Amino acid sequence: MGQLGNPASHAGNGPHGTAVEALAKRIFEGGYGEGDVLALPELMAELGVSQTVLREAVKVLTGKGLLATRKNHGTYVRPREEWNLLDSDVLRWKLAAGASSDFFADMLELRRSIEPAASALAAERRTDDDLEALNAALTAMSATEDDPVLLVRADASFHTAMLLASNNRFYAQMHRVIVPVIIQRGREVYASGAFEHPHTVHAAVAEAVRDRDLDGAYMAMLELLDKSAREHP
Repeated sequence: MGQLGNPASHAGNGPHGTAVEALAKRIFEGGYGEGDVLALPELMAELGVSQTVLREAVKVLTGKGLLATRKNHGTYVRPREEWNLLDSDVLRWKLAAGASSDFFADMLELRRSIEPAASALAAERRTDDDLEALNAALTAMSATEDDPVLLVRADASFHTAMLLASNNRFYAQMHRVIVPVIIQRGREVYASGAFEHPHTVHAAVAEAVRDRDLDGAYMAMLELLDKSAREHP
């Protein structure tokens, strides 16, 4: 399935990729509002791209739910609720443009419905390689000495390893949605300096997984997420 909900992920830094990024930035930063029709000839001149390149860029953003084309109406920006936030590019653009507190609250609700269950599955199905990945993330986390950059990296590695340890192909794919938000939120939280070092709560989840304690892993992950929400609402 490649990337979750990602039917047309663009790649490369050539004219095509540049056009996609430029258009997306305008949409997410409010240069184009919902329902606005794109003046394609003007865009070609502004971006310095050919008609073919611009059409391909529009096709990519249409596949991600940002744009649509209607006969006798043209290419326009779709309502925000129709944008595919499960697409890794769309999520990246959203975070880069700035996410509100209710966005992070919605993500926490998603994480509470997924990560505890994934942790319980990890306790049941984890392999030695899975435990090694979790332990590596914990070791990195304990060695950070409150370095924000390293903490964010270790935090992201831990949650990725936990989702993969579920050995469920759909939970495993969810790191593409969850981890970018962990990184964005972590940068804000850890840079503030007002946090309790996260090693202990993460280690509790890993211990339950190691002991094959399904209920313990579920509850430990739930407590980790709820503790984070209490400390950084």
